[in-house]
Formats: sequence, structure tokens, C-alpha cells
Amino acid sequence: MILSSTERKGDARERLLARLLDAFGEDLPSPEVSLREIAARTETSHALLRYHFGSLPGVLAAMLKAQRTRDNEALFETARQGTFDDLVKAIWRTYTRPEQLSRLRGFFHVVGLAAYRPEDFGEFIDSLDDLTRMLASLAEREGLDAKQALTTATVTTAAMRGLLLQQVLTPTAQPEDAIALILRMREGRSEPRAGSRRPATT
Repeated sequence: MILSSTERKGDARERLLARLLDAFGEDLPSPEVSLREIAARTETSHALLRYHFGSLPGVLAAMLKAQRTRDNEALFETARQGTFDDLVKAIWRTYTRPEQLSRLRGFFHVVGLAAYRPEDFGEFIDSLDDLTRMLASLAEREGLDAKQALTTATVTTAAMRGLLLQQVLTPTAQPEDAIALILRMREGRSEPRAGSRRPATT
């Protein structure tokens, strides 16, 4: 079978992306390093990185998308077996691990660039809804209609990302209580319940 030039380019890009992920693991290159430095670490060429990813932000966006796809495979198991609240807590645990700090910084850096040039970050922007869709599916499974489920998932995801940004900017902040508050607000409660039983109705 003869592959088209587009298919060959796609395969080469995926192989190069795999080398980047192997070289950096859970980390992400700093926006302050150069493509040449990244090329040296991955034992490839600066020209190949530029050809397949366009720029350093292009490298960062591709790596972030791939890393988050890998994370989502584990989170999907939580979604398949657990509740909406279980998935929220799992997402929070995943992205607040100390080894995730460079990725969080890189994520918000790329988001800022994408806000100015969305046309250059289409795949990355499209991938931002993956967790929202997962949460919305669980919310529907728990009884909300499709519109309510999507709204709940969208607000929850936005709140978590805001809290993660706070973690990056103010590392001493302790937003765990805020996560609990988000979950209580989803059920229309501003204070924790004393027990699992609801008040009797007349």
C-alpha cells in the first residue's frame, strides 16, 4: 500500500511527538527554552520540530493535548464506574500533583496565546471540551436533562480551571474546600450536610 504524503507526514509527526513525550515525561518544556534546546534533548533537529509543529507554542500545544488524552484514559475509568462527584475529585487529584506544576504553567501559557490567535491552536482548543463532555455524560446519567447537564459540567470545569490557576499564581492557597463547595453548590447547598438523610417533607 502506498501512503499519501499527508499520511506520511502525519506518521512522522506522531513519531516525533512520541519522542518529545518520552524525553519530558510528565513535564513540559519551559516557554523560555528554544526549539534548538528541545531538539537537542530529544535528539532530533530544530528544522523537523519547526516543520511539524511550526513553533515552540505549537510543540507545547501538541504535547499538552497528548498528555491530557493520556490522562483522560484513566479518568474515563472513573467516569465509567463512578459518580459526577467522583470524577471531579479524580480530575482535581490528577492536576494538583506536584509533578504537574510545569504542565499547569504550560497549559495557562498556551491558553493565553490561543486567546490571541485561536486560528493557530484549533486542535488544542477543541480538546479543551473533553472533560466537560465526560462530566456532562455523568450528570445526565444522574438525572439531569442534556442542557442542564452540559451547563453543570461547563461551570464545574471552569471553576476547577480557575482554582488551578490560583494554585499556579498563589501556591500557598488551599482550595480543597473550594472543590467541596463546588460540589455542594451543584446540589443547591451552600453548607455541608450534617448527615446523609434529607429533611422530612410534610
